[in-house]
Amino acid sequence: MTLKEKNDLPVIAICYDFDKTLSPDDMQAQGYIQSIGFDVNEFWTKSNGRATENDMDQNLAYMLTMKEEAEGKVLFTKHELANHGSKVKLFPGVEEWFGRINAYGLQKGVKIEHYIISSGLKEMIEGTSIAGEFEKIYATSFYCNDKGVAVWPAQVVNYTNKTQFLFRISKGVLNVNDQAVNDYFAPENIRVPFRNMVYIGDSDTDIPCMKLVNSKDGYSIGVYNPDKKDKTKVYKMMRDNRISYYASADYSVGSELDKLVKLIIDKTVYNEQLQRIHYGLESEMKSQVDGNIKEDYSLEKKELISELDDSTNFLQTHGIIKRLSKFDNWSDDEVETLLKIAIDNGQVGRILGDPDLTDFYTKILNDYDLDNPNAKKVREKIE
Repeated sequence: MTLKEKNDLPVIAICYDFDKTLSPDDMQAQGYIQSIGFDVNEFWTKSNGRATENDMDQNLAYMLTMKEEAEGKVLFTKHELANHGSKVKLFPGVEEWFGRINAYGLQKGVKIEHYIISSGLKEMIEGTSIAGEFEKIYATSFYCNDKGVAVWPAQVVNYTNKTQFLFRISKGVLNVNDQAVNDYFAPENIRVPFRNMVYIGDSDTDIPCMKLVNSKDGYSIGVYNPDKKDKTKVYKMMRDNRISYYASADYSVGSELDKLVKLIIDKTVYNEQLQRIHYGLESEMKSQVDGNIKEDYSLEKKELISELDDSTNFLQTHGIIKRLSKFDNWSDDEVETLLKIAIDNGQVGRILGDPDLTDFYTKILNDYDLDNPNAKKVREKIE
């Protein structure tokens, strides 16, 4: 298991869809579709029609359509896809956003990390000017052979499986093949609690992620195109309790989104201080309670052994043995004392053949593999 280490500083993970969240349009529609001789609407009609007719995932359908239609027209390679990615437009302020928000976070004592979770193509996103800003890009991608030719789907990211990546980010288990994402992590060991997670998206395909983040006290933000100013989708997402906030997809300094994310950072600073106090007090409480339990456990054993040593009647002896039978992990001194009681206390010795006493002493003799005079005498009495 390869874990991303938990930092001393609290971590805020800002997760983004790509198309229409960081970029005004689908990345394929900004040059690639035109390069293979298609009108944008014509391409998506063909691709989505193929998905419908064949009960096919829409992402797999567009990947196959891209590959097939490229034959004899353009190279279908990792390099060429990245080249198309380099021409993808970004919303205002996106290129300066990451450095500015990172610096603001550090100034406040918080580490900011950025992640992409997108149904768009990883190969194209990796060609953009902002690719290096992300800790990880989770996106639909191709397997490319040793010549760089895209030959087969490597990863498909659609709206139903996007949420898995939020759990990977939260636990720091970023490798998509690492099954440790299913392991249990104590709350205090979670690298990025959902309360420190921000999801920024624009449409229905982001709803499962938005709903999950919202339900776990994180922050889901819907964005809309600043030029078109159409808020229909964000209104619906807010009405359906998918998001808590919405803003124009303007990432410039002083924008609504800029102010909103900075407020979230400010709030996180105080939240994490309170959480650290909580975990510290909880740890102290558990340590104290566990210590008391162990102390009480040890004291109860000693008291029962003493009572057995003083036992003078049948019912008392059986009652004490019943209570002693719930304990394990006897010390050598305790075992020796119990053996001596069986030999020296006439009341106990007379009923060693009773089933409950026989079981109790047989277990002690077997568990501790004793070979001394007292053990031999007790064995003889039992047998």
